[in-house]
Amino acid sequence: MRYGDNHRRRTHRRIVENASYGLRQKGAKGLSVIDLMKLAGLTHGGFYNHFESREALVGEAIAFAMDQTTERWKKLTNDKANGERFETLIVDYLSPRHRDNPKHGCALPTLAVDVARSSSSEQQALASKLEKMIDVFAELLPDEPPRQARQIATGAIATMVGSIVLSRAVGAGRLSDGILVAGRMTVGGRIRKPRGKATRVMRGDK
Repeated sequence: MRYGDNHRRRTHRRIVENASYGLRQKGAKGLSVIDLMKLAGLTHGGFYNHFESREALVGEAIAFAMDQTTERWKKLTNDKANGERFETLIVDYLSPRHRDNPKHGCALPTLAVDVARSSSSEQQALASKLEKMIDVFAELLPDEPPRQARQIATGAIATMVGSIVLSRAVGAGRLSDGILVAGRMTVGGRIRKPRGKATRVMRGDK
């Protein structure tokens, strides 16, 4: 049976979406092509009808996952006053709910280390979407100069991701909860009010 372009696009999206959930749970190195296709309820025989390589699928899945996070951030802060938007996002990200639900959470805590050791295409996919995440976060600080807002946003995301990584690594419990609290205090306090001159964070800096 021959399928039309709409069916192909829907199938392609289904593969990418399900791969993104699997990668957030298992990491970029934890799933083969066969595993990734099984997540979408498909056999691996049709893989190359949609993707040139496993790296291509992983890159699209990373982009999909990070787009989900930025959209969530926008929805969470859309109806908040300027003074509440930054804190709303921090509290939501550094929460037990997010810690305990990697499948539907931010991709960075699970995938960043794996991608650092992966292909340049996967790294580029992550870097491109991280730039957009930083932009969204910086927009929550309209009272800061653009350069300062971007520095704060970059530091905040780095601290938040690290806090989720450690809180998951030690397992749910007092220490894990304490890491989340400490992360919220750090991002909401010291990073929001940096000392000294801002260091410029350029797009595409390595």
